Amino acid sequence: MAPKKGKKRENIALQCTACKLKNYTTTKNKRTMPKKFEITKHCSNCNAHTLHRETKV
Repeated sequence: MAPKKGKKRENIALQCTACKLKNYTTTKNKRTMPKKFEITKHCSNCNAHTLHRETKV
């Protein structure tokens, strides 16, 4: 088998901006999304939909 040239996807965690709790983990493609990933998701600690930002796992 040929060696892999580079990892195209990386594992990230999504952290709530209100309470700083890491609630979700996912992967992202580094080539197509070079900027930090932000999405509104439900936070179980805040019990509301809040903005979640990308952090390292």
